[in-house]
Amino acid sequence: MTLRLILTRHAKSDWTDPLAGDHARSLNKRGQGAAPRLGAWLAAQGHVPDLALVSDARRTRETWALIAPALPREVPVRFLSALYCAGPEQIRRCLATADAATVMVIAHNPGIADLAAALPGQRPAHPDFARYPTGATLVAEFDAADWPSLRAGSGRVVDFVVPRELDEAGQPAPRSTAPAR
Repeated sequence: MTLRLILTRHAKSDWTDPLAGDHARSLNKRGQGAAPRLGAWLAAQGHVPDLALVSDARRTRETWALIAPALPREVPVRFLSALYCAGPEQIRRCLATADAATVMVIAHNPGIADLAAALPGQRPAHPDFARYPTGATLVAEFDAADWPSLRAGSGRVVDFVVPRELDEAGQPAPRSTAPAR
């Protein structure tokens, strides 16, 4: 059986309110613009989850709320406190509860980046993969019977993107051909 995993770091969060606790931080304007582009990209590429597992932090819930409308069908979602600031092993434990063939996880660094780095047999050559910036999204496939069977290094990278590379329709943004100054 082929399982598909979509690992997304939440979109850019707002740091302007010094009284807001980390769990309560919302998305900033850049994050609010990036998340719908990610949703459009996922839909355009056919990377539509059957289930979303989302940290219960405000910024991850907002990221999901802005991605979901771009998807071609309603996707069941579970908001999990266990994903808040989770390390890779905790994320894997949450993933092991999934009962769908294509699962999206929206969580936080460094855990989401560490898991994204550990699961594929070969990492994408993308220059931003190692730092896994906000909104970074990896799509990987696994030949596995179920989610608890996932092993480090067993995945194949299908896709990787960061939001700044996408236009409003979720397509790769045209790159400038103007000479550097």
